[in-house]
Amino acid sequence: MTGTGNIVARLPFPVAARTKLADPQLRANLRRATHTIRDKRLRMVGEVPDWEALRVSGAAIKDDVLARLPELLDRFEAAATAAGATVHWARDAAEACAVVTRLVQQTGTREVVKVKSMATQEIGLNEALEAVGIDAVETDLAELIVQLADDQPSHILVPAIHYNRHQIRDIFAERMPGVDASSLTDEPAALAEAARRHLRAKFLSAKVAVSGANFAIADTGTLVVVESEGNGRMCLTLPETLISVVGIEKLLSTFGDLEVFLQLLPRSSTGERMNPYTSMWTGVTEGDGPQQVHIVLVDNGRTDTRADPVGRQALRCIRCSACLNVCPVYERVGGHAYGSVYPGPIGAILSPQMTGPDAGANRTLPYASTLCGACFDACPVRIDIPEVLVHLRQQGVDAKRGRPSAERTAMRAMSWVMRDRRRYTAALRAARRGSAPLRRGGRQTAIRHLPWPLSGWTSTRDAPLPAPETFREWWAGRGRG
Repeated sequence: MTGTGNIVARLPFPVAARTKLADPQLRANLRRATHTIRDKRLRMVGEVPDWEALRVSGAAIKDDVLARLPELLDRFEAAATAAGATVHWARDAAEACAVVTRLVQQTGTREVVKVKSMATQEIGLNEALEAVGIDAVETDLAELIVQLADDQPSHILVPAIHYNRHQIRDIFAERMPGVDASSLTDEPAALAEAARRHLRAKFLSAKVAVSGANFAIADTGTLVVVESEGNGRMCLTLPETLISVVGIEKLLSTFGDLEVFLQLLPRSSTGERMNPYTSMWTGVTEGDGPQQVHIVLVDNGRTDTRADPVGRQALRCIRCSACLNVCPVYERVGGHAYGSVYPGPIGAILSPQMTGPDAGANRTLPYASTLCGACFDACPVRIDIPEVLVHLRQQGVDAKRGRPSAERTAMRAMSWVMRDRRRYTAALRAARRGSAPLRRGGRQTAIRHLPWPLSGWTSTRDAPLPAPETFREWWAGRGRG
């Protein structure tokens, strides 16, 4: 089933990217942050002699999960239910939001605390809860910054990557309740302390928490969350009710599989040898932790993506964001230009598949790449993002076959000319004569701006002028010499 929710790109990428490129502060913030994370990752990966073998293992484990997904989902549901959890199924974002909203309303609370979760952003859960008068408080520091700024995340791992500390100080001073704006500085320690004081009161009073999960173990019904700040541990242990929203592709078959990913994920995401906090819970334990545990398994387009033999590899993704940190496109425009919950290279292949290529501006996302391949080299589960991008571009072209197309007509004409040597030679001579007036002093080799419809080419690249002499002509002249 095709998914819905915040995952849909709204503005065409070229339009959104043009605006972001014009913001020098944004580009400076992004460059500083992505290079810092990238350098840390390289150092940590360099310590592991069998890193490539780990990548191969990670890809193989995830491919096995996708091949056996229905079986593993049934196994997970049985194990989680036996441990005291209640498992719910949601075909799309609307069903998932309806389930969570109903569960929260049944508790009578008007506020929930949240662990950072891409799945809840994907389905638009915060907006759905707000619509029925329930406040969802983000407890991850970067997510809190974005929420207070009434903004959207710009990065999978570091949602506030587009802000610097001076901007964050201003956001806290203006928007965070109880903060003494006159004494708050932009020192990281001071900002962290302000957030800690604000969130501690939320943790101690919360009755309901909402989380996602990095992994779900089919054999035992266990959920796993890895994080760096400790906010997740507070949310997962203090409230009476815990609701976890989990994409169906998050499954692993056994605890042995988890060993591989607890090596791959921290090095690829934060450039650490291990996560400061790794929390695991299985159902309900009487007198310890939440006494009502609900797990919402969400499809939202994942089944459709799984059906594509090329595109399904995108479901291996463990949301590490390594591909964003090495992408030359992302580094210059940031996550907002992609217009989707999942930005960067992985978003360019996930969003069009999970919600359909014609939803919103998704059709432009497969072109938001140079195809340089850096994302594939960095991906800890070996998702060949360039391969999927080309595959999605081809699908877009195939969908228009049989319709009039100026580009297709031009390519067919070029094909006809180039299939015959004499036609090709004649065309080159004609092009050289026709372009003679465009050469300035005989030195210009390309045109930067052409009128419509050729402006479609020069809007993103130069149009080369024919060479003054072909290789055959040069060779023939050399032979006569």
